Amino acid sequence: MKYIKPFISEIPWKYSWYYSAMSLFESQSENRQSGEPERCLQANNREFNTLFGYPNNTIKTSKYNVLNFLPLNLFEQFQRLANAYFLILLFLQLIPQISSLAWYTTVIPLMVVLSITAVKDAIDDLKRHQNDNQVNNRSVLVLTNGRMKEDKWMNIQVGDIVKVENNQSVTADMLLLSSSEPYSLTYIETAELDGETNLKVKQAISVTSDMENNLKLLSAFDGEVRCESPNNKLDKFAGILTYKGKNYILDHDKLLLRGCVIRNTDWCYGLVIYTGPDTKLMQNCGKSTFKRTHIDHLMNVLVLWIFLFLGSMCFILAVGHGIWENKKGYYFQNFLPWKEYVSSSVVSAILMFWSYFIILNTVVPISLYVSVEIIRLGNSYYINWDRKMFYAPKNTPAQARTTTLNEELGQVKYVFSDKTGTLTQNIMIFKKCSINGTLYGDVYDKNGQRVEVSEKTEKVDFSYNKLADPKFSFYDKTLVEAVKRGDGRVHLFFLSLSLCHTVMSEEKVEGELVYQAQSPDEGALVTAARNFGFAFRSRTSETITVVEMGETKVYQLLAILDFDNVRKRMSVIVRTPEDRVMLFCKGADTIVCQLLHPSCRSLGDVTMEHLDDFAIEGLRTLMVAYRELDNAFFQAWSKKHSEACLSLEDRENKISNVSEEIEKDLMLLGATAIEDKLQDGVLETIITLNKAKIKMWTLTGDKQETAVNIAHACNIFEDEMDEIFIVEGKDDETIWQELRSARAKMKPESLLESDPVNSYLTMKPKMPFKIPEEVPNGNYGLVINGYSLAYALEGNLELELLRTACMCKAVICCRMTPLQKAQVVELVKRYKKVVTLAIGDGANDVSMIKAAHIGIGISGQEGMQAMLNSDYAFCQFHYLRRLLLVHGRWSYNRMCKFLSYFFYKNFVFTLVHFWYAFFSGFSAQTVYDTWFITFYNLVYTSLPVLGLSLFDQIALETTYWTMISHFFIWGSLGFYFCVLFFLYSDGLCLMFPNVFQFLGVARNILKLPQLWLSLVLSVVLCMLPVIGYQFLKPLFWPVSVDKVIDRIHHCMRHPLPPPIRTKVKHASSRRSAYAFSHKQGFGALITSGKTMKGKPKKSSLLKK
Repeated sequence: MKYIKPFISEIPWKYSWYYSAMSLFESQSENRQSGEPERCLQANNREFNTLFGYPNNTIKTSKYNVLNFLPLNLFEQFQRLANAYFLILLFLQLIPQISSLAWYTTVIPLMVVLSITAVKDAIDDLKRHQNDNQVNNRSVLVLTNGRMKEDKWMNIQVGDIVKVENNQSVTADMLLLSSSEPYSLTYIETAELDGETNLKVKQAISVTSDMENNLKLLSAFDGEVRCESPNNKLDKFAGILTYKGKNYILDHDKLLLRGCVIRNTDWCYGLVIYTGPDTKLMQNCGKSTFKRTHIDHLMNVLVLWIFLFLGSMCFILAVGHGIWENKKGYYFQNFLPWKEYVSSSVVSAILMFWSYFIILNTVVPISLYVSVEIIRLGNSYYINWDRKMFYAPKNTPAQARTTTLNEELGQVKYVFSDKTGTLTQNIMIFKKCSINGTLYGDVYDKNGQRVEVSEKTEKVDFSYNKLADPKFSFYDKTLVEAVKRGDGRVHLFFLSLSLCHTVMSEEKVEGELVYQAQSPDEGALVTAARNFGFAFRSRTSETITVVEMGETKVYQLLAILDFDNVRKRMSVIVRTPEDRVMLFCKGADTIVCQLLHPSCRSLGDVTMEHLDDFAIEGLRTLMVAYRELDNAFFQAWSKKHSEACLSLEDRENKISNVSEEIEKDLMLLGATAIEDKLQDGVLETIITLNKAKIKMWTLTGDKQETAVNIAHACNIFEDEMDEIFIVEGKDDETIWQELRSARAKMKPESLLESDPVNSYLTMKPKMPFKIPEEVPNGNYGLVINGYSLAYALEGNLELELLRTACMCKAVICCRMTPLQKAQVVELVKRYKKVVTLAIGDGANDVSMIKAAHIGIGISGQEGMQAMLNSDYAFCQFHYLRRLLLVHGRWSYNRMCKFLSYFFYKNFVFTLVHFWYAFFSGFSAQTVYDTWFITFYNLVYTSLPVLGLSLFDQIALETTYWTMISHFFIWGSLGFYFCVLFFLYSDGLCLMFPNVFQFLGVARNILKLPQLWLSLVLSVVLCMLPVIGYQFLKPLFWPVSVDKVIDRIHHCMRHPLPPPIRTKVKHASSRRSAYAFSHKQGFGALITSGKTMKGKPKKSSLLKK
């Protein structure tokens, strides 16, 4: 007997339903993000739909075009204070009354800076244009004038009917009309949207599914759709389809979103609802903002202070000039007459102020910004060239998609990470199992010692099984031996795994089975049973075909009691070929152990110990049990189950109660342990980041139990933590109490009015203000779900959430929407003076990536959206450790040393003019010639500082000059003398006597021994303090690096013996993540027969 739940969407509305549905529709449409009140469209009617001005399907992530590039780019560049300063300086130099330097000394460097930056921005934006064009010019079949015509994605409009074929991406957000599968089911993969690779199923409403592949019917379809305005809610959609005078409810299960990929479906037709920027994929991309580093802000502040310092110097010199002119210059006019526009010493002093403003401009050299861009570009290339961040399997290097954030990497304090596809590979592996009290999965050597599994470990040979999956790996040979010798319990265990599931099987080539599961866990279990000789081969709505040790057997499927979040288990009832009625059950151990027969108590205790061992290793576990049913008892129960399925009131609870009557007195078979495979190096990376005092927050859309289990597995949550707080309130008051209670345990004094932070907040500081760090009295973790987070992110609770979360060592936010991920990142950015980094792999992470100071995209198997919107991209999470602790730290230290050295050398250079003014009557005369001033920063002193900033590695303790040091130091000096002799050569002086006026100066001055003595003494006197400081600093003022180096040297001299590892066994509260995370399967579809190619007649949809 088979039953299905009728789909509400297939039933035409009655008037009483209409108003209730409309109230739901209106409530979901209240929080619209656009000015569009609601969307109205008609199928196959472009003329009608264009009246509403809906955008076409073009996407645009680029910032510039040919017309606006120059003005927009210049506008952005002149937002830099120094660029604006030099533009003003250029105008001042064009005034002859105050100009004391040639105009080209400013124009040439300014043009170089603007050009370099403009070219870099143009190249970056050109790549975005290329990516946009690649997407916009993809081909799709669109219904036009009764025929399918190939067109580009960007030409698709709202109301068009398009055809998408198997393994193709969905063009736009569209209403599913029909498909090649029975009942217009369509299987989709949403990896690019949410990072999940398991299949999801969509179904068209019956009124459109009947059109199938009939182009005549599809062309005549003129249904009208009214739905909510575009928004970023990936799992919400509400609308109404009006067709032939009847109304039909539309919900999320009828909508195919842009970015999804069609799987296991030959073709499907869809009515385009949202296009281009209105699609939910693009709505979740967030706004692109121009990211600037803290160094940029610091440089602006420094430049501002230097401006004030420059103004002060100019004012002092102008006053000095006024006094000198008044006392001496006025009486000296016979020899040095005033210009005709100078009427008094005051006027002369005012003009001299601006003259010195020009002369002393080198205190903020424009070459500073050229050098900064070169350094950042060089450090970006180091990231791109880093072989240790190159992922060989995909031939993909790390990619620095921006050159402006390198030094920011060395200051990261908070890392916000996605889970699925970022920390984990979303690949489930059957690792171990416990069958009838025996643990299988461990590998032992000849001496009986347990060994770790590695690539060299010999795998189990499954060649005896023709249907085995060649990609499946297992290493414990004793389990295969038990299967081969016919161990009854082992056979029954794997038979249970091959029958108790909702997996779909596809066999296009004889012997090559392809499984499609609602969750990867189920796929791993069925694949394991297949390899050990119990291969699930096919199914119908009434049978399951299994190949048992080479023999094909057909089991009659009597009922599927599917999984849900309350039951946390699933069962199947089958009739065996021997006419026995068997119930097989799998689920969470906390649930299944309560359903066991009393005779299983001792076996249950042993199995629970094994489950503890599995949980310690971070494996996902569940129990497997069975029960043989009396035929008469089953017939009586089946009648009750039939009545419950057909009940119109409280159907779910009735089915659950009836299921509990038969799911009892179970006989325990064993337990399985599945590894949710972490990406390589995740554990070591997180441990290292913890040591670096970098806090890790996991923001995921996955279930709470799954996220917590992974957090334990990869050491985000440590077993030694004092407590893990769970916030799951459903209203403001409850959440407020939960947050305050957690904070009371971590730092009781933080609740007192006398607490410094509370005192600061009571003063109601003006925004934006920063909350200082608060140190808890231990190590704590925090878990909060998306529903509670929606309340906690409101104004009156966000500070409570922030203070509580920031005291914790790690935070897990689960069941989050993409928008909430960005809101959490923005919350920390707004109130904490820290650098944030977000890392993810799916389109649902894009808004978070854009919101953080630094966004990193994992270019994995979940699409390219995260990578295309990131600042840095690579293939593996563990590369983050090298990116932050090597490239980030080196870039930050290099930039700091560069700024210190650069400002030092320019202050020295400029202050000579200030000193010289006192000896030149404050007359704005330069002590250096014009060409020396022009070349000082661009040529003479650029190589050493660039060499330091590009090649300095703080991890290297060098006590000698490297070849790079020799090249830049001696090369710089040699280049200086070459230019010197060239500029002061006889030829140039004779050719351009007005420009090169120092004939023979270099040749004569370099012959004087006093010059060389002065050079040697200057170098020695300048180096002595530095050498002395470097010698004394590690002894009297050691920093962390000095202590680490000393510790390394000590350990090298006195190596420690290897630690003896002891396994501490304890009960774990984080088992059965499988049962908690598994979603409702295809049970209803299987038993309804809707997955079968042959469609039953409509009148036979409901059977009694």
